[in-house]
Amino acid sequence: MPYLQISNVSKSFGTFQALKDVSLEIEEGKFVCFLGPSGCGKTTLLRAIAGLDIQTSGRILQGGRDISALPSSQRDFGIVFQSYALFPNLSIADNIGYGLKNSGKSRKEVAARVAELTELVGLKGQERKYPSQLSGGQQQRVALARAIAMAPGLLLLDEPLSALDARVRLHLRSELKSLQRRIGVTTIMVTHDQAEALAIADQLVVMNQGVIEQVGTPQEVYRNPKTAFVADFVGHMNFLRAEVVGEGNVQVGGLILAAETGGLPAGEIVSLCFRPEDIQVRGIAAGNKNTIEVRIEEMEFLGTFYRADLALNGPTSPRVMADFSMNAARDLALEPGKIIPIAMPADRLRLFGEKRG
Repeated sequence: MPYLQISNVSKSFGTFQALKDVSLEIEEGKFVCFLGPSGCGKTTLLRAIAGLDIQTSGRILQGGRDISALPSSQRDFGIVFQSYALFPNLSIADNIGYGLKNSGKSRKEVAARVAELTELVGLKGQERKYPSQLSGGQQQRVALARAIAMAPGLLLLDEPLSALDARVRLHLRSELKSLQRRIGVTTIMVTHDQAEALAIADQLVVMNQGVIEQVGTPQEVYRNPKTAFVADFVGHMNFLRAEVVGEGNVQVGGLILAAETGGLPAGEIVSLCFRPEDIQVRGIAAGNKNTIEVRIEEMEFLGTFYRADLALNGPTSPRVMADFSMNAARDLALEPGKIIPIAMPADRLRLFGEKRG
């Protein structure tokens, strides 16, 4: 049985429906990210799980226990907010041990647990300091330690890294995943940062306008998006207007490209999409499908690779993005104005209905 079962959950605020019949199952010990743009419903779903905003309809079961109508105080979770929500007048040790003291633990038990947690999150020796004396990253570690102090069955994270600068954020997300693996707690994190979600999650839940668009591993969601919204939101994607011209073929402008058409009839207008990194510039053999000549219009240096703007067939033709490694750019002397052959593998091309979003 899944550890967390969300069944047909809806949530309305007046006439606005923030969640629309959402169902989801989460296995014990997994790190799950709710990913989506602002207003998609991800935080509303997290708050419903926590009992902070009870759903309008639907059921939520945790470990086989129906928690649908329980107040948050009777649910088994720890939570970390974006703002950390530490008590400024309490020391780090007292912040971490706050819930333990209120649960009736002895002073010795609290001290032992606080010592264990400060070492676990890398704050040993900082126990007597106050939140204002710590960096943002250290404060976030305190919030995490406090959230797991009572050994909850579920850890909820509401955009916990978004207030940190880029370098600290990158380091702390790695620490967060490592910590989750060590303690094995089922974790749900809300984020709008796709790179963060791809790097840290065992499972992604991509949301849009109050519904779940796709659930899968980061690799599954990135390589095989199920909807145009997911394809557009997760990672970078080229979209071209195309027309199905027969089984296994589409037309883009004056180009005929091989693609999996999935039985769509000739004349169907679709969006053809593919990742910038899927465009090949090496090892293109004569007779390869979807091999064309393009003109490099612009190249943007992004540190470890170049992002190029390519014209498929003359100055008025569709433009696409391509990502070229530093090695390829150097070895092939790629530069704006140069005409080069490229290949677009048919198995990397995906078709969706013309309307996106």
